[in-house]
Amino acid sequence: MAKRKTAGNRYYQGPTSDHFDGNRFFNPGGRPPGGLRDLLRWRLNGARAKWPAAWPSPHPPAVPDRRIDGAALRLTMVGHSTLLLQTGGVNILTDPVWSARASPVAFAGPRRVNEPGIRFEDLPPIDVVLLSHNHYDHMDAPTLRRLGREHAPLVVTPLGNDRLVAPLSPRLRIETRDWGESVNVADTITVHVEPAHHWSARGAGDRLMALWSSFVVDMPGGRILFAGDTGFHGGLHYRRFAERHGGFRLAILPIGAYEPRWFMEPHHQNPEEAVEGMALCKASFAAGCHWGTIQLTDEPIDEPRRRLLAALDEKGIARERFRPMLAGEVWDVPPSAG
Repeated sequence: MAKRKTAGNRYYQGPTSDHFDGNRFFNPGGRPPGGLRDLLRWRLNGARAKWPAAWPSPHPPAVPDRRIDGAALRLTMVGHSTLLLQTGGVNILTDPVWSARASPVAFAGPRRVNEPGIRFEDLPPIDVVLLSHNHYDHMDAPTLRRLGREHAPLVVTPLGNDRLVAPLSPRLRIETRDWGESVNVADTITVHVEPAHHWSARGAGDRLMALWSSFVVDMPGGRILFAGDTGFHGGLHYRRFAERHGGFRLAILPIGAYEPRWFMEPHHQNPEEAVEGMALCKASFAAGCHWGTIQLTDEPIDEPRRRLLAALDEKGIARERFRPMLAGEVWDVPPSAG
């Protein structure tokens, strides 16, 4: 029998595992997030690039079709880690954030420098939300409340996050899963919850109390990987994805928020690692996210795109196979690289 420890965690009580010690979640074989001393060392080092107050996308806001049927796959970039996936008659949003700031309050915190690539009122019916973890740039309470009120989607999220999401709207239907578990979200579409190398917290007192994850969407037209927020971790998870699922039509991978490396490396991969991850998980195509919308770290606003394209050129990978997507950009993803 698995040992149970329930004291201390206000989000989740369950059996211990290789990534839960009975009180807190952790990265097996990985590094925990840095503490206050590391945070202060980073924020006081004076190396933060200055982002522009506004960095408009060259693409106008998209107005998506209501549904995309069959094996066709359409991807629309909203911003940061929010993307709309349309395939098989099902509409899926990843880590939806429409707020102006990634913050617990509306008057302070990191502010977006471009408008969402889809106006909220132009969204098609949203069937499924993939919610990777509880950081404010991924779990946005005002957006989730509005989605519940206007769309009543199914929310798939890793363990513990239901305690944060459920109070936001009674119309949000929530399914929590551990790594390696799955949810059937439609007759022909299954979502698998898979590992990521990251961490969680909404404030000072709930660090590591809810799990973080990536997702694999298994559908007739191929598989999609949404990596959420993750460090590269030696490519371990990407190899696991390929072994468990056999390759991907599309991988949605973070490419930003990686500097300084001494602090960010365990939990935020850089563009070169994203290119390596694309190869390791055997993805035909990839979309770069988690860049150019909200300044979280030190690198210049356009550096992730430039470094990604340089890494693709160095590896001899066609640039059209891995797009660093901008708000409003729409991509009809081909069925394969060939």
